[in-house]
Amino acid sequence: MIQSMTGFGKASLHLPNKKITVEVKSLNSKGLDLNVRMPSLYREMELGLRTQLASRLERGKVDFSIFIESTAEQTTTKVNAPIVRAYISQLKDIYPAADETELMKMAVRMPDAVKIERDEIDENDWIEIQAVIEEAVQNILTFRKDEGASLEKEFQLRIGNIRQYMTEALALDPERVQAIKDRLQTAIAELQVNVDENRFEQELIYYLEKLDITEEKVRLTNHLDYFLETINGTEANGRKLGFITQEMGREINTMGSKSNHAQMQKLVVQMKDELEKIKEQVLNVL
Repeated sequence: MIQSMTGFGKASLHLPNKKITVEVKSLNSKGLDLNVRMPSLYREMELGLRTQLASRLERGKVDFSIFIESTAEQTTTKVNAPIVRAYISQLKDIYPAADETELMKMAVRMPDAVKIERDEIDENDWIEIQAVIEEAVQNILTFRKDEGASLEKEFQLRIGNIRQYMTEALALDPERVQAIKDRLQTAIAELQVNVDENRFEQELIYYLEKLDITEEKVRLTNHLDYFLETINGTEANGRKLGFITQEMGREINTMGSKSNHAQMQKLVVQMKDELEKIKEQVLNVL
């Protein structure tokens, strides 16, 4: 069963003094493009986290984020009082008549006016956070599978349409062949020359064989079957499906160049349109 590269997963956890929220978003990409955003407190865990995400998500432009919302009454950010006082004193020296409140507003915006007391990673907290990460990853995988099911229905519809247009085109083949024969016979008649009928028949057969689309029909049918077989298999992937669509395109293009019949060419154009829609969606397949 195919999966989409597009997905979203979210999970959250309430710890005694903070709320942890994990979000994972992904879009289509040729490879794995992983962007990780997390608080500096957990930065040392990033390498292992990247390996974990790469093994589970495989491909896509992935944005992974950990958000921390403090619910405690105390904060690790402290005003650096001596530094603030020193700034206020220096500002007073520059402008003695300045308002005290305005000086305070200016001082707390200066470098080193606040200091952050670095926490150490709580191993028990990190174990719980890992469980939330796994939940968010599982949610995005479920999302990808659901999107994949929708893509599969879309592919089956488009493949069915291509088959139908091909069947309609082949039904016009006797009419096309007769039109070619009539056109050649009319051209020879207008030349007003004597023609060896046997030689004419031989040349006509040779010409019609070059315009015959039976081989293209057989190969295209095989490609359509292989495409459906692949999306229903256990090794379905976007790259493989992309290669199959390229082969389908070659056969459809050859049919168009050989058709030499207005109505058949219209059907070939419709086949190409369906194939382009398939190609667009294949870019989203994992």
